[in-house]
Amino acid sequence: MDACCSFSSTLILQCLLLTQPQQPLTNHFNKKMLSLRVGPSTSFHSRRFHTGALERRWRLGRDCFLSFSHRKGTGLGVRSVNSEMAPFTAAEEETLPEGLQPELMPKHVAVIMDGNGRWAKNKGLQPWDGHRAGVEALREIVELCGKWGIQVLTVFAFSTDNWIRPKIEIDFLLNLFERTLKSELQTLAKNNVRISIIGDSSKLPKSLLKVINEVEQVTKNNTRLQLIVAVGYSGKYDVLQACRGIAQRVKDGEIEVEEIDERLIEQELETNCTEFPYPDLLIRTSGELRVSNFLLWQLAYTELFFAQELWPDFGRSGLIEALMSFQQRQRRFGGRKS
Repeated sequence: MDACCSFSSTLILQCLLLTQPQQPLTNHFNKKMLSLRVGPSTSFHSRRFHTGALERRWRLGRDCFLSFSHRKGTGLGVRSVNSEMAPFTAAEEETLPEGLQPELMPKHVAVIMDGNGRWAKNKGLQPWDGHRAGVEALREIVELCGKWGIQVLTVFAFSTDNWIRPKIEIDFLLNLFERTLKSELQTLAKNNVRISIIGDSSKLPKSLLKVINEVEQVTKNNTRLQLIVAVGYSGKYDVLQACRGIAQRVKDGEIEVEEIDERLIEQELETNCTEFPYPDLLIRTSGELRVSNFLLWQLAYTELFFAQELWPDFGRSGLIEALMSFQQRQRRFGGRKS
C-alpha cells in the first residue's frame, strides 16, 4: 500500500517536460499554458535512459499530468487515444501450472498490494511510476485468477488510513483508479469478470462514484471471477458500520438483541456482496508481516502468505508460490484431523 510521497513543484515540472518532450520549456511558459512557482534552488539533472525506460517514463509523466489537467481543468491539448492503459488479453482457460491441484485451489484470494513506492524509489523513478507498474501487476493477477478457477479476488487499493496523506497524492491515486476503471471496463466485461467496490464512499469524488456505479451495473451478472476492490476501506470501519446497521435494525424493531449472531454480522459486512465472504488465502507483498487493518473479521481462519517481492514484481511466479504454499497446509478451523 505504498503510495507516492508528497509531490514537489520540481516533480510537476518534470511531468510537463515529459508530456511533450520535443518542445522546449520556454514554449510552454510563453503560451501561458501553466503557471508554476519553482524555487531558485531547483535544478534538473540529466539521466541516461535506455529506449524502453525513456518511453515508459514519458508515458507515465504524460498520464500523471493529464490526470491533474483533467481534474483541475488545465488544458494542455495533448490528450491522446493512446493515453489509456491497454487492456489485458482475453482470459482463456488454461491448464494449471505443474504442482497445483484444481481441487485444492482457494475460492477467495485477498491481496494487500504493498511496495509500489519502494519499487519506484529503488529504480530511481518517481512514485507514480510505481503505481502505474502496480496497475500492470494487478492486471496480470486478475487474468491468472480468471484462468485458474479462483472465484473471488479482493484487493486493498486505498485504506481509510490513507486519507491523512497529502491531498495532491490522494487526488492522483483516485484519478488513476477512475481512469483504470474506465479503460478496463469493456475488457473485464467481455471476460465475464464482475467488479464490486467496497469501502466508505462518502469522501470519493462524484465523478469516481459515477464510474463505480456504471462498472458495477455493467458487470453485475458476470460469473467467471468477482474482483472486489477495497477503496476507502478498513477492517475497523467495516465492523463499525455493520454494528451501526444492526443497532438501527434493533431500534426499528426489525430484530431482537438476542437474535444478533455471527451470521447477522456477516450479512452487514461490506463483503456481503459475494458468495464467498471469507478469504481462503491472504497474500501480502513487500516483506511486511501484518494485515494493516484489512478484512479483520473475515480473516479469522484465512491462511496468510507474506511475499518478499514488492507488488510490481509479484507476478505469475509469485502467485504460483503462494498457491503452492496454500495447498500444502492443513486447514482445521479449530478442529482436529482424525
